[in-house]
Amino acid sequence: MFVSNNFLRLGALSALVGMSLGVWMGANQEFVLRPVHAHINLIGFASMMLFGLFYRVFPAAGRGWMPITHFVLSVIGFLILMPSLTLMLLGRPLFVPGMIASEIMLVASIALFVVIVFKATMAKDASA
Repeated sequence: MFVSNNFLRLGALSALVGMSLGVWMGANQEFVLRPVHAHINLIGFASMMLFGLFYRVFPAAGRGWMPITHFVLSVIGFLILMPSLTLMLLGRPLFVPGMIASEIMLVASIALFVVIVFKATMAKDASA
């Protein structure tokens, strides 16, 4: 439940941050950060919530080193990508190497999630 609960919590917080950023952009008619808004909502809210719900439906899949690694890569990648992307869009590309590293982490995390999903669903099919 550790992985599920923490993905769900991060997803909920991301929804609040992403939607607040969207409201701020609309109120100020300043849309340069729309890619950040989209990434917070898609990676932070949608993906993290779906990860959390998957681990809730398949609790056995949330045990072991793979889901912990998935969680760590997802969170660290997300937390590095958002400020790096923000700074790049604001004309300060100082953290582009960090952004590239975070994107690699996020792709690795989703590749690991694919393995976890296949293992969990194959085990469920075999037991049905």
